[in-house]
Amino acid sequence: MSFVELFMKAEHILRPRLSFVSPSLYTKLYSNNRSTFLRYLYALQKYPNYTPPRTLSKTLWGIKFQQPLFNAAGMFKNGEGYEFVASQGAGAYLAGTSTSRPRNGNKKNGIYHPFTTYPKSKAASNWLGLPNLGHKEIHKNISKIQKVDGCPIGVSVSSTPEIDTQIALKELIDGLHLFQDSQVDFIELNESCPNVTGHTKSESVLDEHLIERLTEIATNFLSLRKRNLPVIVKFSNDTSLNQVPELIDTLLQFGFDGVNFGNTSTQYAKYRENIQFLEQYRYDYFTQTFGGGLSGEILKQSSYDLSSVSVKHLQSIKTTKEFHCIRTGGIDSISDLTTTEYSPSLFQWYTGYFDKLSQYGLNIYKKFYEEYTANV
Repeated sequence: MSFVELFMKAEHILRPRLSFVSPSLYTKLYSNNRSTFLRYLYALQKYPNYTPPRTLSKTLWGIKFQQPLFNAAGMFKNGEGYEFVASQGAGAYLAGTSTSRPRNGNKKNGIYHPFTTYPKSKAASNWLGLPNLGHKEIHKNISKIQKVDGCPIGVSVSSTPEIDTQIALKELIDGLHLFQDSQVDFIELNESCPNVTGHTKSESVLDEHLIERLTEIATNFLSLRKRNLPVIVKFSNDTSLNQVPELIDTLLQFGFDGVNFGNTSTQYAKYRENIQFLEQYRYDYFTQTFGGGLSGEILKQSSYDLSSVSVKHLQSIKTTKEFHCIRTGGIDSISDLTTTEYSPSLFQWYTGYFDKLSQYGLNIYKKFYEEYTANV
């Protein structure tokens, strides 16, 4: 076992016992050391070689996914780490979120990319601000990947915030064409980041700005695609259930290929009661100081509800277009993939992945699917 894996296991044991550390110090420690730790983790040279059971394999949009679960956007921001997860048996690999221009991300109170965890509550907060190297550099990095059968490559993209909206939209479309000329298998359009301006932050997602972006992308990219390249749109976990059918109908009308519910949440008051008492002081500090997005098990019910309504609506309208739903938020056990009445086609995880990684090490997907394997 490598030093990095030993460190993860030790940190997993110690993390819940750090309640005595001040919220500001805890956030600084995790934020300032997190990127360095992840670089060491993804640079490991010795990998497992796990192939999931064939019964888990799916072919969607003509693309083979060796199993339905893979990383959410934000884990591999710049196209790094493909071999790291492919060797573990991930169902796919998602790079990004990528923007047209490089971004340093957020900084406040001397903390770059503020991040904190609530281990007893199996939750986390982040206020990263889409740090990434930009479309061109990420495109270069993806071009160097040696693909593994059953682990397709996706890229999450977003319009660059804080610049003129028309310029940002044009550059976004240019980026879509750039990734079309690569070995990317699918694209996820991020309309859900709460940590930058210009993204969905409330229940009113069907505004004129969203419709304008979708129209431009449909006209200047979707209708011009030269190859099979599905484009999925990701919305927040804070999306109103009542708006899901209209969102689905709109995406189908414009020619998109799928929807992802959701990303993080900014409903701090609503979810505070799901944070254990001893962690609420840290929760209050972070949400009041940085804001940011909430993730983890506290979003399990909202992601379940959104994906279920989405799939139920798709079944009711009986569309002939291949259109799939992805569920993100609170995924941390095999039951999240197997007990859904209206089951989405794919699942993404982030907070749950790192929690299980610290328990299982690099054999994360093998251990995750042991329960499934034992019952088939």
